[in-house]
Amino acid sequence: MEGCIFGYSMEEWQKIEAKLAKLPLTKRNTRKFMRLFYSGAMESEFDKQGRVNFTSTLKAHAGLTKECVIVGVSDRIEIWAKERWDSFEEEANEDYDDIAENLDDIEL
Repeated sequence: MEGCIFGYSMEEWQKIEAKLAKLPLTKRNTRKFMRLFYSGAMESEFDKQGRVNFTSTLKAHAGLTKECVIVGVSDRIEIWAKERWDSFEEEANEDYDDIAENLDDIEL
């Protein structure tokens, strides 16, 4: 989503699977989403040098070539191509105050 890769712990992934399993399969958009979401999923471990090997499909989806940015977001990490992250961050920073103001459902 948004041109980055989401990374979850196995515990968090199982929570997501449980939520998705409750969605109505009678809805076309649910089926489409689940197919696309699961087709991009992979289980991975870090190698001895702390690296993760992604499929070529995931690398292409995220535009990963050389440099990447890893962002911790609550219950997941996001892995972005540096250029995409820089573009996202610049755009998001312009709207940050407006976004924060509209988060009146939570108290920070």
